Amino acid sequence: MKELSLHILDLAENGIAAQAGLIRILVQEDPKANRLVIEITDNGKGISEPMLAHITDPFVTSRTTRRVGMGLPLFKAAAERCGGGFEISSKPGQGTSVRGIFQYDHIDRAPVGNMAASLVSLIAGYPEIDIEYTHMYDGRDFTMDTRNIRKELAEVPLNEPAVLQYIQQAIQEELHDIMNA
Repeated sequence: MKELSLHILDLAENGIAAQAGLIRILVQEDPKANRLVIEITDNGKGISEPMLAHITDPFVTSRTTRRVGMGLPLFKAAAERCGGGFEISSKPGQGTSVRGIFQYDHIDRAPVGNMAASLVSLIAGYPEIDIEYTHMYDGRDFTMDTRNIRKELAEVPLNEPAVLQYIQQAIQEELHDIMNA
């Protein structure tokens, strides 16, 4: 994938497919330490140990609609190709956590990409799912949590076009602020 935000979108959708009600996304950019960490955690049904042992094999998938699963193997390959690593942990009935660590300045590292668009896509498609997104850059951070937005909006759905536009603009502004402070 050309942008890491698309990996994040794919991994978050995996959690939603696993019946998660909450997706936590952490993007931690630390140029001084030459490190980028991306972590996606869900509270879905989790992955059994036998499946977890083979989860990054592209020909292993729990889906019945197709026989290959490329999301995790591609994310793992992207991290390892950039001098980083990959971790996955899961407990049946409790959820899954996927973590990719990248060398920040590696020539082969894809850009983080359009996080605002990826998050708005998730919210538009799954307005009932709680999404907590934290982005850290060089010691500065911000968090967007759909639970807080939902409280403020009362009965207005998150996938209302004006709400989605506001969320996208707010994320873009927050990212700009933490990266240009």
